Amino acid sequence: MGFSLGPLHHVQLAIPRGGEPSCREFWCGLLGMEELEKPPVLAARGGCWFRGGGLEVHLGVEEPFAPARKAHPGILVSGLRDLADRLVAGGVDVAWDDEFPGHDRFYAHDPFGNRLEFLEPR
Repeated sequence: MGFSLGPLHHVQLAIPRGGEPSCREFWCGLLGMEELEKPPVLAARGGCWFRGGGLEVHLGVEEPFAPARKAHPGILVSGLRDLADRLVAGGVDVAWDDEFPGHDRFYAHDPFGNRLEFLEPR
């Protein structure tokens, strides 16, 4: 075919203007990711980027803002139950779902209502 697909470079989710502090609390504070410096031309648009565990998440300002309630990234996790406990302790609701064969998983939402799926192979 002349090309091959590689792994995802990043996932982008929308946030409302001014949401960066809440992003830092969630993505760095609860999930332990590192904030990346955005290139100046992109930083002027607002938002923030994070990296950790082979995953990169870009949070971009969108106006008008509407959270992704169905569309979501599926994030593989080692230690899924420990992550769920950490999120709950941080005030984030988790909803366990046993309908994905061969995996334990739950759904949670970022501070703005964007749906996130966390899963671990059994």
